Amino acid sequence: MKIRKLFKFEGAHIVRNCSSERCKYNIHGHSYVVEVFISSNKLDKGFMVIDFILLDIVKEFIDSFDHSYSLWNKESDEFKDFIYKYNSRVAEIPVSPSAEGYSLMFYLVIDKILKNMILKNGEGKISLDAIRVHETATGYAEVSEEDRHLMDFGLQDIIFSEGIGLEWKNKDWWNMLKQEKKFESPEVIQNL
Repeated sequence: MKIRKLFKFEGAHIVRNCSSERCKYNIHGHSYVVEVFISSNKLDKGFMVIDFILLDIVKEFIDSFDHSYSLWNKESDEFKDFIYKYNSRVAEIPVSPSAEGYSLMFYLVIDKILKNMILKNGEGKISLDAIRVHETATGYAEVSEEDRHLMDFGLQDIIFSEGIGLEWKNKDWWNMLKQEKKFESPEVIQNL
């Protein structure tokens, strides 16, 4: 069975090397919609693929891009210095911040989150089917496992500014994920 969870964020970027003059030379923003498609071979004790409350770490990750500047790590040092000087919320990323780039990066991270999450309610074999990132109301990019060969980066290549990290409910989740440590959903721990 497959489910879909939708997330949203407002973000700014420049998409260098694209065809559009407006996009490649100007800081601009979008209202993003991110769809996460998850499947399982069985339902848990509550007859769910996975309880949405367990996806609070996914929400925390996607929210890291909300009202943030997504800075491609291949930008010039001069531009990076400018962005960090005038912004407290910066996500320095290993892909150009196009819908395609975001979808690849989100797939990599959310797949790792799901694989490292401790599940305790009889969930089956949970897997990430696809990530769909809508940059506009009329266009999106979608990534699935068959696109993994396009990911020539890892979690260590994604850097969140201190301003983003200070707002995380669980301050350790990102380091735990990079170290491939198992973790429980903070929302579930707080509700016990």
